Order: sequence, then C-alpha cells, then structure tokens
Amino acid sequence: MRQSHERNASRDAHSPIVINWHVTENCNYQCGYCYAKWSGLDRKDLIRDPDATTALLQSLHAHFVSAGGGPRPRLNFAGGEPLLHGRRLISAMRLARSIGFDVSIITNGSLLNERLVADLAPELSLLGLSIDAVAPTPLAAIGRENRRARQIDLAALAGHVDQARRINPALMLKINTVVCSANWQEDLSGAISGLAPTRWKVLRMLPVVNRNLEVSDMQFRAFIDRHASLEHVISIEGNDDMVGSYIMVDPSGRFFQNRAGASGYDYSPPILEVGAGDAFARIGWSAVKFAGRYARTLSVVPA
Repeated sequence: MRQSHERNASRDAHSPIVINWHVTENCNYQCGYCYAKWSGLDRKDLIRDPDATTALLQSLHAHFVSAGGGPRPRLNFAGGEPLLHGRRLISAMRLARSIGFDVSIITNGSLLNERLVADLAPELSLLGLSIDAVAPTPLAAIGRENRRARQIDLAALAGHVDQARRINPALMLKINTVVCSANWQEDLSGAISGLAPTRWKVLRMLPVVNRNLEVSDMQFRAFIDRHASLEHVISIEGNDDMVGSYIMVDPSGRFFQNRAGASGYDYSPPILEVGAGDAFARIGWSAVKFAGRYARTLSVVPA
C-alpha cells in the first residue's frame, strides 16, 4: 500500500516519471567509484535485440502511464557509456519516442561528434553530461580517461552542446557531478557557467559497489560551499537521497535498487518474463523521495 500511496503523492506533485535504462555495463572510462556493476547479467545487452527492446519499452510505458497518471514519462538512457551502442542506441531512442516516452541520455560526452549530435539532438528532451573535473590530475585520479589516457576536451564538448541547441532549441542540458576524494577541491564554476545547464546535479559518491574515492562530510560540504554562486541551477544529492528514489533497469532488463545501508543492489525478475508491473512491485521505490530530489536546492543541504 505504501508504494501505491506514494505514487499518488508523485502524481499530485506533477513530477514526470523518469525510468533510467542502463543499457550497458561497458564504458570507455574507468571511474574508480563506478556504480555500473551488476550481478547475474546476460552475456548480451538486451538492447542488441530489437524485438526484446520493443517488448521492454512497451511494457515499461504501459505500466508507468497507467500507474502514474501524470506528465509524459521520460526514458533516460544510461550506462556504462550508452553511446558505445552507437546507431543501435539512436534506433532505441526513436522507438521510445514513437511509443510515447520523452527521451534523455546521460553520457560522459567523449564519443560525441558532429554526425552523432545531429542524430541525437532531435530525439532528446534533455541532454545529460557527466563532468566531475576539468583539470588533468583529478580526471586521471578518478579514472575519467580512456585506455590511451585521453581525457575530455571541454571546448569540444561545449561545441557539441552548441550544435545540439541549434538543432533543438527546446533541449534542456543537465550536468551531473559526483563529488569524491579526488575532485572535492575542484572549482567547476567557470566550466558550469560556460555550459549554462538548466540543472547541475551534484551527487555525493555513493559506496554501492566499493568505497573507492569516498568523500567525507566536510569535503562534500566544502565543494558545495565553493559553488554557492550557482545556487540557481544546483541540485544536491546526499547518499540517503539516492536510495530508493530512482527507477532503474539494468542491461538485462531487470529493475534494480540501491540497498539501504549496504553495498550492492536488489533485483526484480526480468521484466520480459513477468511484466513491468509485477517486476516493479518486487523492489522498493519512494515517489516522495523521487519528487524530493527535484526540489532539493542548496538551502536544504544540512551543514
């Protein structure tokens, strides 16, 4: 009954449901804190199968439209690095829109190019970029570089954002930053201001898979205080905010959820075996916490 009641709370708040489909565990970076590690995965990402992809998205849409009763749901493509799926990802995005989803993506941005942006931008309501640092030393310490030690080119990334905005003037930009022991002293004010996001989400490193790069209360608070001038776009997420507040699907098509006070994830049965409604009922999710994440600002972060 609690889950049903909280869905009503979300409906009253007019918060669009966001389903995060992590389409792959693979990534061209090796971030030390990476959460994208799942147990019991199929050998092949579900997105590689067009029929399975169609069935999954139809099941998700049917359930969350009937359960939500609010704004159009959004399907967020995540990873790993979702752009590793290239043309397959674009096809899945177009399919999702045709079914009735708004579509977004969270990417490290390193694989963007002019052609890919031209294909992506018309499909997206929101472009999400993961930017933890801009200086070479913290980028290397986190693991935000490829096997050739190539790191993100901020100027090139800004050019891709400009191109996407020209193609799709309604496109929103969100930047995600995970604060950890390697970047808590960074000042990203210039980079964030230059990209001018609609929202800058600052997350405290969550020790789901490991405790690598864990950050202290003092360090996290210092990072937030350093960026107080960006309070008009900043949204803060501590560890408790992240538990039970996301709707997440793994690369094999199972819902999964962070475990409160423990490492690892809890999993539902495969959605394609039992349906989205039955599978979703097997995991914990709080619509109140979900809506609260979107209302969270600098002023509500405890000292």
